[in-house]
Parts: sequence; structure tokens; C-alpha cells
Amino acid sequence: MTTDTIPAATILLLRDEPAFEVLMIERHADIKFAGGAMVFPGGRIDDADALPDWKSHCSGLEAREPLEHAPCIAAIREVFEETGILLARDAGGAMIDDRFAQSLDARRSDVERDAAIFIDLIRGENLRLACDSLHLFARWQPPKEARHRRYHTWFFAAKTPVGQSAREDGNEATEVLWTTPQGVLDARERGERKMIFPTARNVELLNVSETAQSVFEFASQRKIEAIEPCVVEREGRNYVTIPNHLGYPVTEEPLETAFRI
Repeated sequence: MTTDTIPAATILLLRDEPAFEVLMIERHADIKFAGGAMVFPGGRIDDADALPDWKSHCSGLEAREPLEHAPCIAAIREVFEETGILLARDAGGAMIDDRFAQSLDARRSDVERDAAIFIDLIRGENLRLACDSLHLFARWQPPKEARHRRYHTWFFAAKTPVGQSAREDGNEATEVLWTTPQGVLDARERGERKMIFPTARNVELLNVSETAQSVFEFASQRKIEAIEPCVVEREGRNYVTIPNHLGYPVTEEPLETAFRI
């Protein structure tokens, strides 16, 4: 078991029509971490996501804390790789449309193989990553006792660009699914969908809101700090638990189901 923490970033892509929904993906069953589970699109932060040159190819990056710079870029890159949705603005400042995003589909696998070429793609298309569209939603890292890979994950929330469509990559993501938060929670309860503890808690937190804008407003008012769940024993049963002061409606789950895939 490794004690190293892997930095990662993800985006809760939201839309209000036809209902308040979030985009989730089903991870390929053969992936070592959370294989077959429903997750938000995202992945590990690469060294190339921290290149100084990114400052010239992003909108709103200068307004964010420096610690958020690489996570913002990584989150947008990973969402592009896994879903085809690209949070980027054209030379005129408008968010790119679905036709433009789909024209870049052939490059998704290239970027997935080598994150360092993402900046070349953005530069070559005269785009700027829309870091100003990302709202910090949560930060999580797993318990030190965790036997799986330990990811310290930045969770952002963003409104999906109007008209852009999601397309699974068939590699890491075998299905893309627009779902209401309650819908996927109910599917997990019925055993039809799998979600590990951090994902389920963040879907429940999302379920507190009714629109994308209310998600952003709630996140701005909430205390956001790095959450490291701990395992506690109570009456002969182990529970994974998180602090009660961070706005989450559910703060614990039995250990045997918390990370079951």
C-alpha cells in the first residue's frame, strides 16, 4: 500500500434544462480505482497543467488562488478527454459551440496519451480555457487507512456550455449520463449504479440545490476545506465519517458499503 497522495481534479457539469441535472460517467470496469463506478469526469493533475505559459491561454486564471491554477487546467483537460465537452472561449470571448468542440474529437485521445500537448491544441486553435466558469465546490482526500490509490481531489462546478454534447471516450468512460442528483442516488440505493463514498456525498450536497446558479451561490457561502474522512468504530461496526460543519446532509456511511465496487 502506498501512502503517496495523487493530486486530481474534476468538474460537476450542470444544466438546468430539461431539468436540473449533472453529467456523470461510468468508469471502465478494468480501471484499478473505482472501476465500474459512476463518477464526475476528471483525473490526475499532470506536471504540464502547471506550465507558466498557461496564463496566456486562460480566462480568469489570474483571479484565482495560485494553488487552484493547475487543478483548473487539469479539470478542463480531463473533461475534454472523457466527454468531449471543452470549457473554452474563442478569440471573441464566446464559449465555443458543439460544432467546434466536435471538430476537436480526433485530438482527445492524443491529449489523453500526452497531457503536454493540450496547451499546443489550445494555442493552435486560438482558444482560452474558461477558468472563470469554474466554481470551487469541494476538496477531498481519502483516509490514511485507504487501501486504494489516495487521490487529493479538487471538485469544481460549472454550467455546461449551451448546446455542447457529451460523448464518452470508450476508454476511461464507457457511458456518459445526464441525471438528476436524486435519480442517481436512488439508482445507487437500488443497486443499479455504483458510487464510492466521496462521490455519493458530493451528489447529496448537490441535491441541496435546485439550479446551477444556486449550486454556485451555496458553494461561495460554504466553508470549503480539504476533507479527509476517518474510520470510527461504534457498537462493533465501522463507519466512514466526515466533519459535520461543511454543509453535507449525510456525513457517514458503513465502511462495508462506502468504497464497495
